[in-house]
Amino acid sequence: MGETVRNLAYGEWPSPIDAATAAAHDGSPESVGFVGDEVWWTEPRPTEAGRRTLVRRHADGTEEPVLPAPWNVRSRVIEYGGRPWAGTVRDGVPHVVFVNFADQRLHRYEPDAEPRPLTPVSAVGQGLRWADPVLLPERGEVWCVLEEFTGDGPGDVRRVLAAVPLDGSAAGDRGAVRELSDGRHRFVTGPRLSPDGRRAAWLGWDHPRMPWDGTELLVADVAADGTLRDARTVAGGPEESVAQADWTPDGRLLYASDRTGWWNLYRDGEPVCPREEEFGGPLWKLGLRWFAPLDSGLIAVLHGRGAPALGILDPETCEVVDAAGPWSEFTPTLAAHGERVVAVGAGPRSAHEVVELDTRTGHARVIGARHEDAVDPAYYPEPRVRTFTGPDGREIHAQLYPPHHPGCAGPADERPPYVIWAHGGPTGRAPLVLDLEIAYFTSRGIGVAEVNYGGSTGYGREYRDRLREQWGVVDVEDCAAVALALADEGTADRDRLAVRGGSAGGWTTAASLTTTDVYACGTIIYPVLDLTGWGTGETHDFESQYLESLIGPRAEVPERYAERSPAAHADRLTVPFLMLQGLDDVICPPAQCERFLARLAGRGVPHAYLTFEGEGHGFRRAETMVRALEAELSLYAQVFGMKPPGVPALELDT
Repeated sequence: MGETVRNLAYGEWPSPIDAATAAAHDGSPESVGFVGDEVWWTEPRPTEAGRRTLVRRHADGTEEPVLPAPWNVRSRVIEYGGRPWAGTVRDGVPHVVFVNFADQRLHRYEPDAEPRPLTPVSAVGQGLRWADPVLLPERGEVWCVLEEFTGDGPGDVRRVLAAVPLDGSAAGDRGAVRELSDGRHRFVTGPRLSPDGRRAAWLGWDHPRMPWDGTELLVADVAADGTLRDARTVAGGPEESVAQADWTPDGRLLYASDRTGWWNLYRDGEPVCPREEEFGGPLWKLGLRWFAPLDSGLIAVLHGRGAPALGILDPETCEVVDAAGPWSEFTPTLAAHGERVVAVGAGPRSAHEVVELDTRTGHARVIGARHEDAVDPAYYPEPRVRTFTGPDGREIHAQLYPPHHPGCAGPADERPPYVIWAHGGPTGRAPLVLDLEIAYFTSRGIGVAEVNYGGSTGYGREYRDRLREQWGVVDVEDCAAVALALADEGTADRDRLAVRGGSAGGWTTAASLTTTDVYACGTIIYPVLDLTGWGTGETHDFESQYLESLIGPRAEVPERYAERSPAAHADRLTVPFLMLQGLDDVICPPAQCERFLARLAGRGVPHAYLTFEGEGHGFRRAETMVRALEAELSLYAQVFGMKPPGVPALELDT
């Protein structure tokens, strides 16, 4: 006999997925790579103050974190960071370099020894930072990106390719760091060396462009003395984004460019199997990898429309064979060694895992960070990929997570509440993977819809360009269109719609609450709220001119910066809201929230403002995530008239 299904009010279903369970499983493995024949990667530790550790997988399959707390393997270059480590094997012993988050110094690690610093500390501004390293033991150096502050302002910064001696001689001497590039570009990625070591390739770009708008692919000759000569641009430009470059084993230059409107592969400038799908993506971190050339001449690729699949591309026949398995989505970290490929994949029933594909057999298997069900998977949501119609008949991509519980259903005469999730970026995409934060709500009877609004990646440049000069308009319209469509078709309760998002999604949430009457409440997480401040020194260098494309040229449309800002319309906000903010956030600083709240003072709008010490942009500590999730659920409970069991009440002030 099956268990009987109980009819309980939406939002009041008892769930085994508590906030602590969701928090403990937040984050994913990143930066996979080979050290000799072994696979290494970085992995989050939410319960250890949110640090990331480096994990080694031994030949026998055992996993070992190689750096104890408080070591934290994470770069702050461009604030979003970049690949923070590289490794090789010498005389059977792993030699690894990594960036430590606290001091941003490059360190050298060998087993059974304390890590040794390779780079000096700088007293200027935010100091010296490093990312996307390439180990060159035969030269006794590691080549990487150097970000160096020249003053105290966020824009007082330069970035070059640099060579750091592996013997530690630069640990106290900035003069021992050899600069390889001339600083002609404000932003650069780490170098990729040709198989014969005689050429180096890297990407560069400049304000006001973001890397998905336009980058240049540079190639230079590596002289015998290790200097780079005759750097020249071979692809890319102001309107063409090259997302990644590498060399094939036979010395040809392979890169992903969106010159056709889709990121496709090119080999020495010639298209490789053009398709109307993406073989690249937005370069939010230095060193992201969507493809990896194999010794056989085949190419491991992440590709698709929407969710990227892992496949093996034969450039001669244009055939792509995708890895079989439960993974519906792969993140842009790939590494190849011989005929082995490692990647990070996830699916609707599993969180991100380290996956190895043997290209000879086509067999894919989990080799690290294996997903283990923290609760019965019967409580996981069952997502549906949907396409909605927005204003002007435009398509809007979304992922629907209806309420789901093996033992509960809502009353027959009721429709469930739904929360619209707006992703960050805004140049990004909501991944279609198991997220216990979503399951936290759906298992209690609250639906979630993730909207990949116009401007999202994965659907070609034209879809991405919909947001040009339209941020705060198209994203808001698309989210509202999905919310209202769900209500109109009877999927959601029109009176119990909410909106939530972090970073750029926090902006979309605040803009939605101040310019539409669609939502009964919202959750605004480390948001952008005031463009007049955010674009003039309140944020970091990387995004400081992002608004030139998202809003328009400041010199030409200054009034648009004020009129689009939710802070300018705080007086229009009439529904309850929750605001969450890390106090160490340099990307979306707390001052933005404080000004917004000051303009609301005395207006009688119920709200809560929770701040978190030691948190930056994106919460990493388990205790923060628990407090944030429970507060969010309590907001919905109070506004939607629900009594979820066991959730502490959030106090709303007016």
